[in-house]
Amino acid sequence: MTLIPPVAAPSPADTDQMLVERTVAGDSRAYDLLVLKYQRRIQRLIGRMVRDVDLVEDIAQETFIRAYRALAQFRGEAQFYTWLYRIAVNTAKKTLGDLKRNPLVSENSFRGGDEDDETSAVENELTTAETPETVLAAKEIAAAVNSAMEALPEELRQAVTLREIEGLSYEEISEVMNCPIGTVRSRIFRAREAISAKVKPLLENQSGKRW
Repeated sequence: MTLIPPVAAPSPADTDQMLVERTVAGDSRAYDLLVLKYQRRIQRLIGRMVRDVDLVEDIAQETFIRAYRALAQFRGEAQFYTWLYRIAVNTAKKTLGDLKRNPLVSENSFRGGDEDDETSAVENELTTAETPETVLAAKEIAAAVNSAMEALPEELRQAVTLREIEGLSYEEISEVMNCPIGTVRSRIFRAREAISAKVKPLLENQSGKRW
């Protein structure tokens, strides 16, 4: 009896490529699955670039429309979500440019409703030994991070958001932001330094206290 080796489950990238090919072939339901998969992530990304929350959904919708129209040009040389993120960033920039607004971090962008949203980790990772003081300290730190993010120049904010919150690699960020990897590393380093400068005093104040 010949044993048939188990078939490995397709990777997320392979699944995306398959859905892209099906969409280009005329299967609109395949694109619906891609939208469903990435809609919330794209909205979160845009929400960190745009203060006006009413614009987030419109820009996200425009992003998916533009992606759909350009899908036949997607060659799979990059990950689909990296390609999609770049469209989202460019769409947000264009919209803000048209409205003559400066991209700013939304006040609520670090308080997303996703249970798996890393940005709420500071407030959610409370231990059984939590006290009102530790809860307040965590909220102060989260507010300091948000304030520091708001104060960053646009390019630094985008780079550190894509790296620390969306989890993209330096290579993927380079593709999204259309700049060399060295520039990406420099922007992320500068962003981290600026954020650390605001958060460090709060952490030092908590030294010696029980968390």
